Amino acid sequence: MQWIMVIFLGIAANLDNLGIGLAYGIRKTKIPLRSNVTIALVSMVVTFAAMVAGERVTTYITVNTADILGGLLLCAIGIWMLLQPRAAEPSPYEDPTVADIDGDRVISVREALPLGFLLSANCLAAGFGMGVSGSSIIGTILSVGFFSFITIGGSHRFGTLLARTWIGRYPAGIAGGLLLVIGCAEIFF
Repeated sequence: MQWIMVIFLGIAANLDNLGIGLAYGIRKTKIPLRSNVTIALVSMVVTFAAMVAGERVTTYITVNTADILGGLLLCAIGIWMLLQPRAAEPSPYEDPTVADIDGDRVISVREALPLGFLLSANCLAAGFGMGVSGSSIIGTILSVGFFSFITIGGSHRFGTLLARTWIGRYPAGIAGGLLLVIGCAEIFF
């Protein structure tokens, strides 16, 4: 059961990456392999730091309390993602030129670093929740890195096709729902 939650967390934490890949693929802004790896590494580092912080908290509370706290935190993040309104000003999700500072339609490693930190916001909160719950740090960071790499690369390559599916239209809602499921599983199982 724990590995299923780790995989679901990797997927949920990276569904926003689908939006990036879609927007950039449709607008023909390239995300080279090095930049995609950079984004995945940033997500992994942020997840690791958050999990270590969450794990440290557990030294002050019981295991049962930690599971409930981690589950509630994941549920709260899921609800927040489901209720999030669309931004009024362009973000890298809608307008690739925001991250493409030099305007060459290629996201360089230098441009991928801040983009990676932006995308790792979900990893920070979810990683903390999983750390409190006592999940495998190695498994979780590998899952987050793998799904970051796959979601950006796959959606970038197949952007126009994926944009037409319900996954491409509602990545934040799907991620929020997955985090709710993971949080409830942490609380009740």
